[in-house]
Amino acid sequence: MSTKIKIGILTTSDRAYNGVYDDISGKEIINVLSEFIISPFEHIYRVVADERTEIEEILKEMCDVEGCCLVITTGGTGPALRDVTTEATEAVCEKILPGFGEAMRAESLKTIPTAILSRQTAGIRKQSLIVNLPGKPSAIRQCLNVIFPAIPYCIDLIGGPRIECDSNVIKIFRPSV
Repeated sequence: MSTKIKIGILTTSDRAYNGVYDDISGKEIINVLSEFIISPFEHIYRVVADERTEIEEILKEMCDVEGCCLVITTGGTGPALRDVTTEATEAVCEKILPGFGEAMRAESLKTIPTAILSRQTAGIRKQSLIVNLPGKPSAIRQCLNVIFPAIPYCIDLIGGPRIECDSNVIKIFRPSV
């Protein structure tokens, strides 16, 4: 019997949390991952207000209690006063992987000059990879297309489950043995 891989999806948004609008970004992450990943997986999905303490607690819960090998956040990575997802991510991680944010910003700058204001990052908490995506729904696929090829191998390196992907949709990288 195979166990499903667990992936956390966390939207940080005061307005989505308060029902002002539907969380399109979190749902887009789920849609893109469903296209990329062929391994059996389940998603643990949450929407939280832009409160650093709450974001930190949910990240810890997804990694430590739920056992998510990957947690993808959306929202809260800009320069606004209530944008605190980056700080929450850095607070709960043992290692920061700035290359993820650098790659997303470089890709986003091709289409929007304000991408330079984005503060996405990624980090490792025990055996979980946490990645911050932008909050704009149109940027979700654009950023995942750039960074996802490295994600399964990163999860391999930290002792997580092997994630297999549809090579007709996304070409992931694993070095030859």
